[in-house]
Amino acid sequence: MMKPILFAATGIVFFLFGMVRLSETVQQNLTSSRIREYFSLAVRNRVYGIVTGILTTILLQSSSATSVLTVGLASAGLISFASSIGIILGSDIGTTLTVQFVVWKVTDLSPLFIILGSIVWVLGRGKVRYIGEALFHFGLIFFGISLVSTAAEPLKENEALIRFLREAHHPLLGMLAGLAVTAVIQSSAITISVLAILGAYGVITIETALPVVFGANIGTAATALLASLTANIEGRKCAVAHVLMKVCGAAVSLALFHFFIRFLVTLTPDIPQQIAYGHFLFNLLIVLIFAPLMKPFAVLVDAMLPGKGEFIPIWPEYLDEKCLQRANDALRCVRRELEREMMLARKMCEKGAALVVRYRGEDRKDMEYLESVVDNLRREIGNYLCNISLEPLSQEFSQRLFSFSAIADDTERIADHALTLAKLAERKHARHIVFTEFAYAELREITDLVNRNLADAMSLIAAKNDEKIRNIVEREDHVDMKIKEARARHLERHYRRICEPEAGPIYIDVLIHLERISDHCENIAEHVRDMEEF
Repeated sequence: MMKPILFAATGIVFFLFGMVRLSETVQQNLTSSRIREYFSLAVRNRVYGIVTGILTTILLQSSSATSVLTVGLASAGLISFASSIGIILGSDIGTTLTVQFVVWKVTDLSPLFIILGSIVWVLGRGKVRYIGEALFHFGLIFFGISLVSTAAEPLKENEALIRFLREAHHPLLGMLAGLAVTAVIQSSAITISVLAILGAYGVITIETALPVVFGANIGTAATALLASLTANIEGRKCAVAHVLMKVCGAAVSLALFHFFIRFLVTLTPDIPQQIAYGHFLFNLLIVLIFAPLMKPFAVLVDAMLPGKGEFIPIWPEYLDEKCLQRANDALRCVRRELEREMMLARKMCEKGAALVVRYRGEDRKDMEYLESVVDNLRREIGNYLCNISLEPLSQEFSQRLFSFSAIADDTERIADHALTLAKLAERKHARHIVFTEFAYAELREITDLVNRNLADAMSLIAAKNDEKIRNIVEREDHVDMKIKEARARHLERHYRRICEPEAGPIYIDVLIHLERISDHCENIAEHVRDMEEF
């Protein structure tokens, strides 16, 4: 018995590893911030939300990954809780494709995907290399399933096990078993794929398998529920809504259990295909129940978990296409959007500096999401300004237009430096590095000066103020002096072995990026000063 057990365990490990790495490859290398931009489609209407969830889950090959990403986006305020419901519904439809692949014997082609993917991964360059990596891990997912299938084959000769599994058990027990197994391995796809394999060998019937399918679907919501423990109120609402929808779907499906069975048997006599169809129809039933009721359901969950998070739309709010016909009105739209971009960059700086002192994983994730919004706003502002410049403009007006473009660019750079602060904080936390009290005191003083520059730079975008321009320039000189002194004192502490050797490079890098943030604030002040009319 040890050999089949080891094969099955190895297959499950390959499956989970492949799924996690495929998800990471798609998010980080193939789509980066684009996947977050596509999520913004979900705010337009419920159909877009469901389609976004389906496509994202097909890309990531994991509804759990989509759910966790949705919780993170809602927690960061990039999508509203109400919009997240559609994405979650769609993700549950998208995940049924994995089981269908198993039924279609895609597992037989898994070595081909692994070999082809590894060749492209090793020999490819740029994005082609990442496509190879994704193919490799896609193949690994189904190779893992094929190992589980090989391990399960001897079970078809075990009459005692077949008799036990074929005997009528209470559907509730099967549902609890599916819930428990999926909650532990955090993948409904592998639980239901194993059921399909057992069905192919005639070890299990659809009557026994279907309740386990219901339970596995509830269990898959556990991943998002765990992710929500470190999320804000909006993220927790997403996770709770996911669980409630799954539980409601299971309750309705159990009430219609015998009709469900008869319908599946009518569709096909093949047990693995019946299981795959049952998985799909279960999630389709949830969509049919909740898609028309998304708004009242959101109100219900809001009542269960009172409180509102901040909502930060990823798309521009003030760049009105109608104003492009009137250049002055168009620049007023740009200025309002610049204020919003600067507000987000300032928020990122505050979070980044705070992470250096006290690291919080959820704030680090929020920084990634916010940076993608700032990048998107920079692109949209640039495109809008290009459309204004198509019209004949005066020299003075052209100066304003170029200055606004430069301000948008400096603001994006501020956000980039803030994100780098978060990455340095993450490295500091991962290596258990602690700064001295002297270093923390220096950082507090410098951060306070930088934050005041950020506040003044943001107010300058709203209205020109010569006094604030002078304050930023004087404060920037003060920041440069303080950082120079902090470096000298740090070298002395390092020489006297007062601070940890590993702390030095990170501390110096933090100082450099704070200085750069202050530099960009001064650039913004100079751009505003150079405009005769603002």
